[in-house]
Amino acid sequence: MWKGRFSQETDRKVQAFSQSLDLDWRLARWDIRGSLAHAEMLAKQDLISQEELKAIRSGFQEIMDEIERGDFTPDESLEDVHMNLEHRLTEKIGDAGARLHTGRSRNDQVGTTMRLYVKDVLCQVKAGMVDLMDALLNRAESHRETIVPGYTHLQQAQPVSMGHLWMAYFQSFSRDLKRLEFAMDEADECPLGCGALAGSTLPLDREYTAEALGFSRLCENSMDGVGQRDYIFDALSFSAMFAVHCSRMAEDLIIYSSAEFGWLKLPDAFCTGSSMMPQKKNPDVLELVRGRTGQMIGYLVDILVTLKGLPMTYDRDLQEDKRGLFSSFDVLSHVLGVLPSLVRAIEVDADRAAESFADGLALATDIAEYLVTRGVPFREAHHRVGSLVGWCVREDKSLFDLTLEEFEDFLGDVDEKLLSLVDLEAAVARRDTLGGTGFRQVSRQIERGRDLLSRLS
Repeated sequence: MWKGRFSQETDRKVQAFSQSLDLDWRLARWDIRGSLAHAEMLAKQDLISQEELKAIRSGFQEIMDEIERGDFTPDESLEDVHMNLEHRLTEKIGDAGARLHTGRSRNDQVGTTMRLYVKDVLCQVKAGMVDLMDALLNRAESHRETIVPGYTHLQQAQPVSMGHLWMAYFQSFSRDLKRLEFAMDEADECPLGCGALAGSTLPLDREYTAEALGFSRLCENSMDGVGQRDYIFDALSFSAMFAVHCSRMAEDLIIYSSAEFGWLKLPDAFCTGSSMMPQKKNPDVLELVRGRTGQMIGYLVDILVTLKGLPMTYDRDLQEDKRGLFSSFDVLSHVLGVLPSLVRAIEVDADRAAESFADGLALATDIAEYLVTRGVPFREAHHRVGSLVGWCVREDKSLFDLTLEEFEDFLGDVDEKLLSLVDLEAAVARRDTLGGTGFRQVSRQIERGRDLLSRLS
């Protein structure tokens, strides 16, 4: 279709090297959608006739039927989905098909198709994220009063509501949701009509095609419109950060369900066994979620490296923007296909979690803060309680079992109130600062989370 300038046929090795059909054939319906809007605009501007528009519509409907039946085998010599569709249309309807490319370059055609595709996929991803976040809210409500160990440095730190932990993941994903919405907005800009790089001498109505395709605005500069791929970076940036958050959550769930921790119970339906060891229950789904995160980060780096040295405007390097993007979207689809159901089926062994607090040392900070309320400077309180903890470790004593007199030996003047504070439920409930793990605060977080999701539905 573009060989009038050339005296030699393209070498077959070059065809195989430069074709992108192995990637972009999935874009067929979005490309047809963009082409139909372009044809309607051409007819409106009297650049093609109404009869030609009717033929284009009919031809594309037949082509879509062929694609859905699996009867359309694209030709590698035509390089990509865009040329294959136009060629097939021209085979079907003749000159009317050859007029479709009036006022259009593959540069703005590809950009339009890709943006339509990205918008639709990110909309599906958003629905999947809402489902995942709803699953986390469900678990937070179920486990609001379940007390589990909280960790820093993977060392037991303080008791927390399991609902609070679920809501911590929820907050991570709520930030990802903002990144997703930003990426959706950046894709919502129509380059159709930018041409190869400089626009067109023909009387194109760009506003008409943008509105017909559901874009909220136009690319303001034709060179930037065909040459930039920021919206793909934004989609990959969201995907990478979301994958990192999924990976961190998966890591926690894997660790807490291990025999050494043992207070988290993963559903059998989302685990596998060992080919050799009959007793094994392996968290393979979560491990794959964690493992595929490296790919997502790699795709983000890939697009940045591709873009960093390109001159204005379009360069064939940009054909490669699809490899990482499509792969990233496929991983998102798989992860969001399994993770919400897995989360909804997770349970907590509250008795096993309570056993992990047997030495009571996770309440050391509560004792120090009790001393602060009695006028002891915090650093002094910290030192006194540290001495008490050291003695308990050496003597194999639990804070839960100490008498008031034993507390006094290390802490100085204390009263009966201290004994009532050395209690897991009381320790969690008293952390009632805004955003804390107190049961009332967790309920508040859940309520705000429900409000967020209701605004998205």
